Amino acid sequence: MRQFMLPVAALFLSACASPPIPPVDPQQAWVDFTTPTPGAKLVMAQRLDGKNLNDGRFFQVPPGRHELMVRFDFEVPTGGSLGGLSQTQDRTCFMTLQYDNFQAGQRYVLEGRSLAFTPNIRLYNAARQLLAEERSVNCI
Repeated sequence: MRQFMLPVAALFLSACASPPIPPVDPQQAWVDFTTPTPGAKLVMAQRLDGKNLNDGRFFQVPPGRHELMVRFDFEVPTGGSLGGLSQTQDRTCFMTLQYDNFQAGQRYVLEGRSLAFTPNIRLYNAARQLLAEERSVNCI
């Protein structure tokens, strides 16, 4: 019976796994996500050029000008404490960034950060040069 249960359990767990990220297309630019913010829970793609995306784990864009919208979820302090532990609450922000010069075959990093209640995103190239920052932030 145990021998039967192991394959069944593996089957159920694999059904929950997300689909593999597609291979990098050398004709497009690839944008990865990162965050150094403690308490950050999620940085993911939301929209590309005003269109919702099916897979928010990455952006892959043709060369040229694009507007990226990113969802950034992170914790903020509430000021209260419970038994000596600081309490936090979740904050979700949607931030838009525009960059005019994406290059085919290049990798970029979009970094989400927050300082208390104030989030921002920055786009860096592979040499870690700052290319763009958000132009709008909408938090809920």
